[in-house]
Amino acid sequence: MGGIGSGRQRCWFAGNSTADYLTIDVRYWKREGWLAPHQSFDCTWSRQGEVVSSIRVRTEPDRVILTYRHRSGGKDWKDASYPVSLDWTDGNLGGKRPWFLCPVRGCGRRVAILYGGGIFACRHCYRLTYPSQRETGYNRMARRANKLRDKLVWEPGCLNGPGEKPKGMHWRTFERLTAQHEAFVRRSLAEVMVRYRLPQPW
Repeated sequence: MGGIGSGRQRCWFAGNSTADYLTIDVRYWKREGWLAPHQSFDCTWSRQGEVVSSIRVRTEPDRVILTYRHRSGGKDWKDASYPVSLDWTDGNLGGKRPWFLCPVRGCGRRVAILYGGGIFACRHCYRLTYPSQRETGYNRMARRANKLRDKLVWEPGCLNGPGEKPKGMHWRTFERLTAQHEAFVRRSLAEVMVRYRLPQPW
């Protein structure tokens, strides 16, 4: 049996954006204390306050084991479980900085973030671009507004208007995020008006 990704090209979905994929960030896991050996935790992703995907992570010395189910194109669900090695380098301000080593056979790049498709792999293996590399200014502003809408548990789409304060969120935080959201929306709409030569309502 070959390693992960053997018998196929390392590019599965060329031309996609990093924003289209689930991500795991080894820096965040270290800050949360999740890289200590011999423990397990669930890594989850939410949309509008509801969990939409999750993986189980088990830590060992210098590696983590990822376990989850996945499917694509309407095919049957498949079980996946495989190790991702860790590497450590000296930090600029002391201490050690962790890295994932991409688990795709023939790669092994040292990266902070892995992107989830059939397997979690580096951006280079999936040939992913960053959204900012191919989006217009107004799309960038709309994307930032939608990220805030997700934090605020509002309906996606910045033209849908504001929602209510999420339960448990401090008013100061809510007001700050709402102001940022409004600024992004206004900038996005202003650029649309300029690009398509539409009269601006303000």
